[in-house]
Amino acid sequence: NEDHLWQSEFFGKWLLGAIASYQYTKDKELYNLITNSVEKLMNTQTSDGYIGNYKREAQLTNWDIWGRKYTSLSLLSYYRLTGDKKALNAVERLINHLMEQLQIHNINIAATGYYLGMASCSILEPVVYLYDITRNPRYLSFAKSIVSSIEREGSSQLITKTLKNIPVSERSAFPKSWWSFENGQKAYEMMSCYEGLIELGTIVNDPFYIRIAEKAVNNIQEDEINIAGSGAAFECWYKGKEKQTLPTYHTMETCVTFTYMQLCHRLLCKTGNSFYAEEFEHTMYNALMATMKNDGSQISKYSPLEGRRQPGEEQCGMHINCCNANGPRGFALIPKTACTIKDNHIYLNLYLPLQATISLNKKNKVHLNVESDYPIHGKVNVNIGVQKKEKFTLALRIPTQIEKMKAYINGEEQEITHKGGYLYIERIWENADKVTLDFTIETKVVKLNNSQAIVRGPLLFARDSRFNDGDIDECATIKCNNQGVIQAIIKKNETGTFPWITLTVPAVLGTDLENVENKTPKLINFCDFSSSGNDWNPNGRYRVWIPQTFHAMSEPYKKY
Repeated sequence: NEDHLWQSEFFGKWLLGAIASYQYTKDKELYNLITNSVEKLMNTQTSDGYIGNYKREAQLTNWDIWGRKYTSLSLLSYYRLTGDKKALNAVERLINHLMEQLQIHNINIAATGYYLGMASCSILEPVVYLYDITRNPRYLSFAKSIVSSIEREGSSQLITKTLKNIPVSERSAFPKSWWSFENGQKAYEMMSCYEGLIELGTIVNDPFYIRIAEKAVNNIQEDEINIAGSGAAFECWYKGKEKQTLPTYHTMETCVTFTYMQLCHRLLCKTGNSFYAEEFEHTMYNALMATMKNDGSQISKYSPLEGRRQPGEEQCGMHINCCNANGPRGFALIPKTACTIKDNHIYLNLYLPLQATISLNKKNKVHLNVESDYPIHGKVNVNIGVQKKEKFTLALRIPTQIEKMKAYINGEEQEITHKGGYLYIERIWENADKVTLDFTIETKVVKLNNSQAIVRGPLLFARDSRFNDGDIDECATIKCNNQGVIQAIIKKNETGTFPWITLTVPAVLGTDLENVENKTPKLINFCDFSSSGNDWNPNGRYRVWIPQTFHAMSEPYKKY
């Protein structure tokens, strides 16, 4: 009986997260929950093929097609997991029904829903997958028609506007009504459409669509992604990178955070460009990890760079919101990104402690055991096990944030030559071979808009009121050398309590800076951004960007 809300997205999101988690954990209880719930979902399918909660006269409006997208994606994911033809048949019937409805009513799909049709047109992704599985030309024709609809005048024109270098924050005029069809800056839905274009380009072997997505992501990274690896305000692009030092309402929605990670994951797998692995890592350690409450019970809807974290609102008359449903998918994506395989190359993209078994061919398996204290420190050991000697290439990502590195094979230092952000080691590997990486990581100050933030490798840090070491909003001058390097003390907490990482930093606080050059700095505690505010205490507060005290006698301040 629904006619405007979005309850129908929630089950699909939960199921996608559950399946991705099961693929990693192989938890039998989770598998049973998945199979039982999918059976119940498929039992709701009506005789015409519809799965959803919109009343007949309201179908094709508002969030209806968006909900069908998540139902289709989740059932296709279930089909890949189990091979259950009932799930595939359910998706075929669902998409066939949608195609028939659009044709009977002569409706342009990009004229439906919200945000210049981007919400509805994001169903492109499961339509492409359905064609790839069935090779039914009707689905490829439908996919191409969705792209044509996207490119119509008055629609989002994601391809044309990307080619014209129109920034994602300037894709439409400022809307009279924010949550409406006319708002073309909606971040989550826009990126979802680019995901569909990537998959279309892959399946029809046309790199044009992938290049379009790359070009769009470059603009998003340059204009929108902030120091924590996420962006958007009120869920829309707004040239946020340059404005990130401003206290901002409703910023860094978790759905935006996850979708940016997923977009980078897809492009990493398609292109092998380490840039996307680095973006993924940056967002993972900061924006994603910050979404989770310290007891693991909830995902926040927004994770601003200052303030406090809190539960998101309950949506659609349910005890859930879109980000509670989407956030777990981000965590489940980490193991899929950490290690990837392509063309007899094993790519180690994330230096997490991990174990992986990789089948390069039917006759041999490669076991990786990675021991790492990165990014807190810079030591990484990659232990290799093989059933028999095997020639392959181990590609080790070289983070851009490190100052220098050394590499050793079985204790022997190697001459480092690398291409495209990876150190490629091609050799005949033997059992118990060991590669050691030694990165030099420095703690640095980043300055923007007369504010300062602290980073160490991919990690962002924040002040937190739980340290009880002063007013976290007080202005300061963080002491560093001319290259911005801080002599900080770093400590990892092994107890699992607040915080994960403590960084003790010298700073001169406040405006009472008589004889400032000789004043003894105070040691101030910062924690990793993911730990900041993670108890969701309404009386607590954290802050990333610290106002820098104005010093009129200092040369750099002449511009003010």
